[in-house]
Amino acid sequence: MPYRSDEEEDDDWEDDSDLDSDADFDGADDDSDDEVTVPCPFCKRQILEDTPRCPYCEQYLSEQDFARGSKPLWVIVTAVVCLVAAIWLAFAL
Repeated sequence: MPYRSDEEEDDDWEDDSDLDSDADFDGADDDSDDEVTVPCPFCKRQILEDTPRCPYCEQYLSEQDFARGSKPLWVIVTAVVCLVAAIWLAFAL
């Protein structure tokens, strides 16, 4: 095998015009879909927004699984009645 100098090796790279051409590159990212992702409320990994179940932690993402924003009205009314009854009993004795 004959010895090749550094200049000869550089000449091989100068002629590779296909490396500089952008004809095959469309500029789109392969991972970029038009689908929206959100973090899973259980494992915090990114999942599709409309999926019914997390593919990582396998938890179902239905509306019933999420905690309510406030207590039900009957819990608040019961707590107030118990508080009033406790105060009344404390001063009645």
